[in-house]
Amino acid sequence: MTTMVAPLETRATAPQATAPAESRATAPADVRRHELAAFLRSRRERITPEQVGLVRGRRRRTPGLRREEVAHLSAVGVTWYTWLEQARDIHVSPQVLDALARALLLDATERTHLFALGGAADPNPEWPCPTVTPALRAMLDQLEPVPACIQNSRYDILAYNRTYGRLLCDLDELPREDRNCIWLAFTNDEWRAAVADLPDVTRSMAGKFRASMAEHLAEPAWKAMLQRLETASPEFREIWARHEVVAQGGRTKFIRNAHVGTLHLEHTNLWLGPTSGPRLVTYVPVDEESRGGLERLRDLCGRND
Repeated sequence: MTTMVAPLETRATAPQATAPAESRATAPADVRRHELAAFLRSRRERITPEQVGLVRGRRRRTPGLRREEVAHLSAVGVTWYTWLEQARDIHVSPQVLDALARALLLDATERTHLFALGGAADPNPEWPCPTVTPALRAMLDQLEPVPACIQNSRYDILAYNRTYGRLLCDLDELPREDRNCIWLAFTNDEWRAAVADLPDVTRSMAGKFRASMAEHLAEPAWKAMLQRLETASPEFREIWARHEVVAQGGRTKFIRNAHVGTLHLEHTNLWLGPTSGPRLVTYVPVDEESRGGLERLRDLCGRND
């Protein structure tokens, strides 16, 4: 078993006396602490000692693990962990939440929920890369001539249909690491030439990237993308320094396609999970002229296959 250094919470002093939980005002922080306490208890009670390498005593009556066992496995103080399950007003660091998640054998969804209740960013996210299933790939193909792709919140293009692959530039010709919308918007000349309102688009994308990154500050992939953008694009550095944030959402766009001319398209995001992460992105034609242009683009892509 790996030995963990006890965090600062183990040396915490007792919190100041407060009114009983039943009489407190139901402020958002109070609600979150009580939800966290209930969630920890429920996860603790479902785990058997054998699952974490402990010996079950003959007189054991507690369902699942005892509080002191969770504290031992997490390398935190028993008193401090007890306060946590009692919804006391104490600070919980990301490192301790990480230790608790491991001790309680939480899966990816439960881990995300734990950090949300704890009000902290996950320092060691274990979420797998979103899987593009055969069903999603088939849906992308069936949407043609509507350009469509699947992106994550970092703007990585995980999959796309033929019309999307030729909409702004030739994605098939790019290395996989460059198939990222924000990277292309700031560095790829063909992509930038296709966007009619480029200054507004790049500013909006940088703001959305910053808003999404707030939940992924400790992740190497996000830090690497940020460093890459700042190194490659003075324009990005100038916009990033403004600290603007923008909510995700769709909008009408004009795309100057190199093969079929200007297209008027409605950009829409459809989320593929409970959080604003992986999403299906579509560009639906606003008028018949644009629909005809997309049909010609689809036919052109078919001839090039």
